[in-house]
Amino acid sequence: MAMEKHLSITGASTVSWKDAIVQAVAEASKTIDYLSTVRVIEQRAKVNGKKITEYYVDLDLSFIIDRDRD
Repeated sequence: MAMEKHLSITGASTVSWKDAIVQAVAEASKTIDYLSTVRVIEQRAKVNGKKITEYYVDLDLSFIIDRDRD
């Protein structure tokens, strides 16, 4: 039976929410093997005057636990 572990992370971007998600998953995949799903929990943004200056996303990442790994 496959087991998954969940990890909550926050990503940020000055471009868009999508970019924040893509960057966060790319960074997490550098140190976490077997990433399987990502769920967006929350999106928010920093506003300066009338303009969004930074986008934030809270993500729930899932990855498969490899019991046979050394």
